[in-house]
Amino acid sequence: MDLFSLASEHEAEREAPLAYRMRPRSLDEMVGHEKLVGRNGVLRKMIERDRLMSIILYGPPGTGKTTIAEVIARQTKARFIPLNAVTSGIADVRKAVDAAREERDLYGRRTVVFLDEIHRFNKSQQNALLPHVEAGLISLVGATTENPYFDVNAALLSRSHVFRLEPLSPEDVGRLLDMAVADEERGLGRMRVKLDENARRILIQQARGDARRALNLLELAAFAARVGPDGETEIGAEEVEVALEASGGPRYDRAGDDHYDTISAFIKSVRGSDVNAAMLWLAKMLAGGEDPAFIARRLMILAAEDVGMADPNALCIAVSGWQAAMAIGMPEARIVLAEVTAYLAKAPKSNHAYRAINLAMEDVRAGLPLEVPLHLRSTAYQGAKALGHGEGYLYPHDYPGHYVEQNYWPVGVEPRVYYREGDDDHEDLDEGALRPDASGGSRGAAEP
Repeated sequence: MDLFSLASEHEAEREAPLAYRMRPRSLDEMVGHEKLVGRNGVLRKMIERDRLMSIILYGPPGTGKTTIAEVIARQTKARFIPLNAVTSGIADVRKAVDAAREERDLYGRRTVVFLDEIHRFNKSQQNALLPHVEAGLISLVGATTENPYFDVNAALLSRSHVFRLEPLSPEDVGRLLDMAVADEERGLGRMRVKLDENARRILIQQARGDARRALNLLELAAFAARVGPDGETEIGAEEVEVALEASGGPRYDRAGDDHYDTISAFIKSVRGSDVNAAMLWLAKMLAGGEDPAFIARRLMILAAEDVGMADPNALCIAVSGWQAAMAIGMPEARIVLAEVTAYLAKAPKSNHAYRAINLAMEDVRAGLPLEVPLHLRSTAYQGAKALGHGEGYLYPHDYPGHYVEQNYWPVGVEPRVYYREGDDDHEDLDEGALRPDASGGSRGAAEP
């Protein structure tokens, strides 16, 4: 490479976004993930000893997956071949495999193949990697924002170590911001940026553990800031707000892990009667563009499963909320969903009906005899009575209190208890109308 090419490459790097320029060049420059890449981190030891096995790096955007791959490329003595599942196909995999075989046969050197966004490879594309990973011809480093246990073939997973990268802590994001402000070679040091404490706090909060987002927001804020008389670029809360407005809302992937994790946190908060936490998760979903119909459906399920007979009106409220939200649409549908969320969170809870149907389903799947006895069989067609259908059936409305003792169980099955009423169950029957459970079987509903 000539001097002109080197100068052009250096200039291009200077023009690159701040987040790209500030990528760590070594493990020592990495921030966070102590258990993985810290002094005693298992991944760090594998990299430093150049004994890398096939691994999959899994985590949200901006947590350092590509950075770790680049550090591996710099530190390994093996040949490093980068691929991206968006732009690569089986032909590229075959070329990488051929290069790896040549590298091994001619030079006795290993090959590391980095496949970014591995979840975008379909099953056949992933299968093309499998025999070569299994034979040890290549060490695979896959990176994905999606849960690999859903999106990566089980056979490939079983031959790889999965490392989960969590969002960075607020302290780690703060360190990154300080490094970027001070760094004169790759950061904003030449701009003499002065980041006030309030602006720094907002940036840390709005980054939500995403290093790339934190640095992008910082760079936008620096461009929006005025240069003072002393030549300093002063970034305050106002400049950060401008950057936030330009960058869009919080990260929320409606098709990925964040979708499932957030709805899980929402449902568990409502089930746990924490109305305020539930409101926060609801707000995150709505701000991220989640489908209100999806949220409303989950609330209807929760009303039946977790509130149940403790407040049977909860299901009516949830169904009405779904109808209203669909009729109104966003943004006003958020008010309806908030009302339903508050009602269900504050309602008494009972899962007795949910547990009862699960227990009954278990018996059905286990092969419990389910022959309908003659007295319960349909008489709604000609010839049914000649077959003995309905013979001996006692019509409850012909008896005092609209109740009469009789057997409603399948032929040869002793009565069992699936539904067990508790103090938290709502009952609106007249006093004395309740009848004892027809128990006597060996099975009862499991107690919490």
